[in-house]
Amino acid sequence: MAVTPAAGVIRFGVFDFDPKAGQLNRNGIRVRLPQQPRQVLCVLLERPGEIVRREELQRLLWSADVFVDFDHGLNKSIQKLREALGDSPESPRYIETIPRIGYRFIAPVIGEATSLDLAPRDEVAMMTTVQAPTDLRGPAQTRSKWKWYALGGCTAIVLAVAVWIIQRQHQIIAPIHSLAVIPLDNLSGDPGQEYFADGMTDELITMLAKNSTLRIVSRTSVMQYKGAHRPLREIANALGVDGVLEGSVSRSGDRVHMTIQLIRAETDAHIWAESYDRDADEIVSLPRDAALTIAKRLGSAAVQPAPRYVNPEAHDAYIRGRYLWNAGQNDKAGEYFRKATELQPDYAPGWSGMSMYYVGGAVTGKLDPLKALPLGEAAAIKAVQLDDLSPEAHMVVGGTVLVSRWDWARAERESLRCIELDPEYFEGYHLRARIFSALNRHAEAIEAEKKAAELDPFARPWALAHYYVLARQYDAALREALQRREASPNDASLELALFDIYRCKGMYSQAVQFLENGLLLSGEKDSAEGVRRAFQKGGYKGMVAWQIEHLEKRSASHYVSPVDFAGWYAQLGQREKTLSLLEEGYRQRTPHLLYIQSDPAYDFLHSDPRYRSLIQRIGLPPAY
Repeated sequence: MAVTPAAGVIRFGVFDFDPKAGQLNRNGIRVRLPQQPRQVLCVLLERPGEIVRREELQRLLWSADVFVDFDHGLNKSIQKLREALGDSPESPRYIETIPRIGYRFIAPVIGEATSLDLAPRDEVAMMTTVQAPTDLRGPAQTRSKWKWYALGGCTAIVLAVAVWIIQRQHQIIAPIHSLAVIPLDNLSGDPGQEYFADGMTDELITMLAKNSTLRIVSRTSVMQYKGAHRPLREIANALGVDGVLEGSVSRSGDRVHMTIQLIRAETDAHIWAESYDRDADEIVSLPRDAALTIAKRLGSAAVQPAPRYVNPEAHDAYIRGRYLWNAGQNDKAGEYFRKATELQPDYAPGWSGMSMYYVGGAVTGKLDPLKALPLGEAAAIKAVQLDDLSPEAHMVVGGTVLVSRWDWARAERESLRCIELDPEYFEGYHLRARIFSALNRHAEAIEAEKKAAELDPFARPWALAHYYVLARQYDAALREALQRREASPNDASLELALFDIYRCKGMYSQAVQFLENGLLLSGEKDSAEGVRRAFQKGGYKGMVAWQIEHLEKRSASHYVSPVDFAGWYAQLGQREKTLSLLEEGYRQRTPHLLYIQSDPAYDFLHSDPRYRSLIQRIGLPPAY
């Protein structure tokens, strides 16, 4: 026997819905449902079994004073409603699509399902219901009293209408100062097009930052929400923004279709939406056109020079390269960056990408710095020559002259120019942290990295802890790393940062545990097992000896930096071997040589004149 639901509550399947409270429950557990999908559900439940036409939903739910791509807005609302109900358009249990006409609620409904409110009850109607007084006085007195009731009622109506208008205007025109671009959905039906969807997301973010005065959340911060299907208000609160831009993109042959909509985070209300259809040769301008439209819509457009021509094939190669570079595939990324420069030799982003490939390979020890760094510097300078207004181009120049020429003054100038061009570009502050740390200006390095972390807290969760370590503030580093680890428990870089912290504190058992964790999270299962066995057999020094042996085997087929070897030999206290490897690192211009003064493993060399000569030749202020 069916249980009769509470008054005003409608039950269907495993769900019950209270339209007045706007609350949907599944087996007694609340299901989050945004405002627009909730209102669509109200309308469908008001007429179960009947077709509700799309035009009727438009009239009921989308006010005429809000410009919106209605088709996209309704389709998105139906999609979110189906996600909440666990329904499917192919085999519906609750909502049936009537192609090109409308929708029908097809599940049996228990409870009163008529005259459902689409919003909280209208205060105007409530305030105009005036109770006739019980009065035993004469007709003249009663008429006088009724005049006051009428006047009060009219005043209440005017006040209520004024409040409603103010609230409505606030919803529509209240300024949006900050915006997050949720990663665009790839609707191409081809997983191989994920790079394209991510590339369009990246460029929308870049163009919004360039063409508006809004605060735009960085790529790294929003990418954690790719495919997350979490409530937009929750995402907005986590990112600290007023508005959210979401949408989708699909590419078929030489045609691209992109649909985006702007949503006010506080109310979940649609402010604006648009669809774009472009040919292949027009794809390059699509993110800029959309960004300009959004900026103008929000009254925050910034004047920018006309864009240069970009070969569509070069652009596609570049966004493929960025996709791979962001995924940590530096070698593959370099192939696509090179292709971009070959297809269009005057394409500045392609040259910036090439510089990042060369310098990234040198820093990680995958490319010989003697060969890679000059090529990286040449590519960076080429990028700046082609586009002097590019923050990224100045950032890569600063980074390359820092590690290739040890030119501190030029590196600092380029980092300042980068920040001048875009004060919200976190990479400029990260570059400054690297410069200051090498120069023993640790307080400035920490402040610069704090600013970088404030602008993009998800880009490098290990970085601030790293600069605390270089400043030898190990307890502060430990607090920072453990706090970040709570939010990113599977980040290999954080585990390795914790290894470094515990190593510097002399807490070797804990250090080895985090080293093992970091190797496992990096996919190096055999190395993690080797570290564990070596530590069990020979303690920390046994593990260090295993690391040296492991590097020697690797160097037979890959480039390995001499400073990588030197760091382990220093931990064994082997003076001559360590010094000879540091000299070789100097000859090869190995980037990690810049930070050896901050590592306590080298402290036993500080009184050695050969070590002091090395520091002097590098051009570093002595820290001994």
